[in-house]
Amino acid sequence: MAEGKPWWREFVETILWALVIALILRTFIVQAFWIPSGSMVPTLEPRDRVLVAKFWYSFRKPERGDIFVFKFPLDPKRDFVKRIIGLPGDSLDVRDGIVYINEKPLHEKYVKWRDDFSLFPNILFPQVPIRIPEGRYFAMGDNRSHSQDSRYWGFVPEEYIRGPVFFRYWPFNRIGVVY
Repeated sequence: MAEGKPWWREFVETILWALVIALILRTFIVQAFWIPSGSMVPTLEPRDRVLVAKFWYSFRKPERGDIFVFKFPLDPKRDFVKRIIGLPGDSLDVRDGIVYINEKPLHEKYVKWRDDFSLFPNILFPQVPIRIPEGRYFAMGDNRSHSQDSRYWGFVPEEYIRGPVFFRYWPFNRIGVVY
């Protein structure tokens, strides 16, 4: 009768394989993030926990309306979550809190509280309306009056995008798909 591996070796191998699989999943497939601020209220509340599909944009380009996680352009060590408003090549303007894409007002049912913000030519955006460069995205929070977003710090480079938010797993009373 052949002897098997000792129990402790089986245990160590199981733990190592579990760690390797978890690392692969977190690096390439799905990652959990928590929402630190109210910039996405009412869609996402502070302290919500969400899952991001890191692989998703390998199959399709980011789309207007996607809620996504990205590295903050002014400090890439930090992650932000916002909604994609402007796509590469779009002409974008904001007048009295209304976003205009290619000269047409954008219908945004997810924005409950608008501010009266208007884009004016400045150091960041010398010409208004803005033409969004290739490989760049314009991101805004749903809670416009409490969101530091592309209006204040500029475009999100495509290579800084981690992936779309697709599921909220905390708190339990708000579990579900995120739109």
